[in-house]
Amino acid sequence: MDPAQENAPTPAPAPAPAPKTNWADEADLADLGALGISDGAESKAEEATPVKPKSEKLNDEVETKIEKELVEGNSLYTSAKTFEELKISEPLLRGIYSEMKFERPSKIQAETLPLIMNPPHRNLVAQAHNGSGKTTCFVLGMLSRVNTSLHEPQALCVCPTRELALQNQAVLERMARFTQITSTCIIPPTENIKSSLRGHIHDQVIFGTPGSLERAILNDRNLDVQHLNVLVFDEADHMLDQNGFRDFSMKLLRRINKQAPSCQLLLFSATFSEKVKNFVSKSIPIANRVFVEKLELSLDVIKQYRVNCPTERAKFEVLKDRIYPIAEKLGQSIIFAESRRSVTELHEKLEADGHKCSSIHGGYKPDVRDKIIDEFRQGITRILISTDVLSRGFDVAQVTLVVNFDLPLARDYHKQPDYETYLHRIGRSGRFGRKGAAFNLVVTQEDTRMLSLIEEHFGKTIPPVAWDDDEAFEKVLKEAGLA
Repeated sequence: MDPAQENAPTPAPAPAPAPKTNWADEADLADLGALGISDGAESKAEEATPVKPKSEKLNDEVETKIEKELVEGNSLYTSAKTFEELKISEPLLRGIYSEMKFERPSKIQAETLPLIMNPPHRNLVAQAHNGSGKTTCFVLGMLSRVNTSLHEPQALCVCPTRELALQNQAVLERMARFTQITSTCIIPPTENIKSSLRGHIHDQVIFGTPGSLERAILNDRNLDVQHLNVLVFDEADHMLDQNGFRDFSMKLLRRINKQAPSCQLLLFSATFSEKVKNFVSKSIPIANRVFVEKLELSLDVIKQYRVNCPTERAKFEVLKDRIYPIAEKLGQSIIFAESRRSVTELHEKLEADGHKCSSIHGGYKPDVRDKIIDEFRQGITRILISTDVLSRGFDVAQVTLVVNFDLPLARDYHKQPDYETYLHRIGRSGRFGRKGAAFNLVVTQEDTRMLSLIEEHFGKTIPPVAWDDDEAFEKVLKEAGLA
């Protein structure tokens, strides 16, 4: 299944050795040379130092320290102070100014767009904040490389979930409004759209999820990659993680390298774990790198709080009696739970108690997921309960509150928190420079230990809020600028 799979809670496993890499053999990896990609066997790991999406103020003020590592020969690249400096076509400029409402490049855009759009079109690994304008970087990069007279796929963006793929395509359609560039989204089919009925794909920009793209490229063979100029991995840390989509990603890279060896690879994410950073450094050594320091990624615009609950029942009571009434006044909120079962149970309990909300997870049919997302974007529903299927890249500007009903756990070792997922989760609020808050509900000593590890990792203290004090909740929301 394309979206990330969430399972019901299981007992924490004992620590296990890292699994052996079985995603490619030595002969296949040797074919990646033209893309500047290798298996790293001979190199040491390097320490890599419908609601107006993307038209709001960006989180520039948080990006204070950007580290750049440029491939030799790229030292002449300078930051772009205006979009005109990038020699963008007039139709694209109209889209940037009239549709996207941008006035100037954000910091991450100013640093990366010259590297993306100007020869020799080196590979790029880029990390920056949620809401900082990353999507514009790769969307504009893809659009700028399209030959409008060639009606074949020339740019491909791979996303971990259908929601993110559809969202990214919507951004491109707005930006490309005044051009003749066409796009399509290759995602799990709905009941009304069967993938087997799709003929040869002639759209110039493609968005898709791993499983659907693999079927289109390898099985149905209706997606030709030989004309690709740009390949983007959005949420690249998940796409290249062993517990994510690394097998598919490397298989796709090998195929593109054979058929379109000059294709530029762009890796974008708000986070890169040290494990993935090391893998990227070894596997994609010939690439420009733009990173924001870890401590600068803590999203200071979002106030984070811990709520120590004496029991699991109290945890639910806090949600329905204190957080929920507040959430209904604040705009929109997302509640993250650990598993599909947890999401379903929480939704049923809240509805039984008379509260309106919606829920989503990877087990829902595509048609249902699309309807839920559309209603949330339109503001028809204000509170959404979700697994981590929406933790990455999901943009709704009106989301001001995130609740971690369950803290995120590392997939390969449940005795550690998933730091990157935590950052992505709370980053669903406070989009585009707006205020935001996140409540972390903890019950057990293990919950407390996990949250303490998160504090230590990001170097931030998460202050407590008394679980049974209504005034305390009102007070912290005033501190966060939300009440």
